[in-house]
Amino acid sequence: MSLLFEELDYRPTPIGALSLRRRKDPISHQEYHEIILGDAFLMSSRFTVAEEELSTLGLAAVTGENLDIAVGGLGLGYTARAALKDTRVSSLLVVDALEPVIDWHRDGLLPVGRQLTSDARCRFQLGDFFALVASDDGLDLEQPGRKFDAILVDIDHSPDNVLDPQNLAFYAPSGLERMARHLKPGGVFALWSNDPPATDFEDALTRVFAATDSHVIPFKSPLNDVEETNTIYVGRI
Repeated sequence: MSLLFEELDYRPTPIGALSLRRRKDPISHQEYHEIILGDAFLMSSRFTVAEEELSTLGLAAVTGENLDIAVGGLGLGYTARAALKDTRVSSLLVVDALEPVIDWHRDGLLPVGRQLTSDARCRFQLGDFFALVASDDGLDLEQPGRKFDAILVDIDHSPDNVLDPQNLAFYAPSGLERMARHLKPGGVFALWSNDPPATDFEDALTRVFAATDSHVIPFKSPLNDVEETNTIYVGRI
């Protein structure tokens, strides 16, 4: 096995085989972690700007103190870590449907795992975010009916490029309305997308939220030295 590449874990899941890999850049010697689902590239620690901005922009739209925040999609943990940097956050519930991803954080196989697990404000929960948010009981299995100041989501590639076709219902106005029931008055929803702003999804947001915005986040890709962009959607009820 090359020192420039190592597979740290490989596990079957209900949606396909999941692989955690670590790479070392031969020029910079920096280490990167990446998660692969089947043959599809899911995420890499090379690109964390937009994942962090999901929390930064989402929480910037929230007023008040002692905030209760929910994150849909643990991933490599950068969205959750950025949320915990906001001193107003009193609790952070992170929901992920993939048990290996939660295990990798708890076992310290991912760079920010120890930071998250050592913060008393942060709790991981295994579960299907989309099914939970569509239910009357909501996201928190330990506190049915609980409401949040913000719900931040980074699961699918974009509103129309999803990991499971069933997820598409979430991005329709009816799905967003069901999700918004679990927000406190003045609560905020924020979503990461790999694609440019989509007019149809922006229209869906305006039908549910009183104020909306689409932020284009530029970053330079170290793979090809060109500027790329992600999108962060923000809606406030």
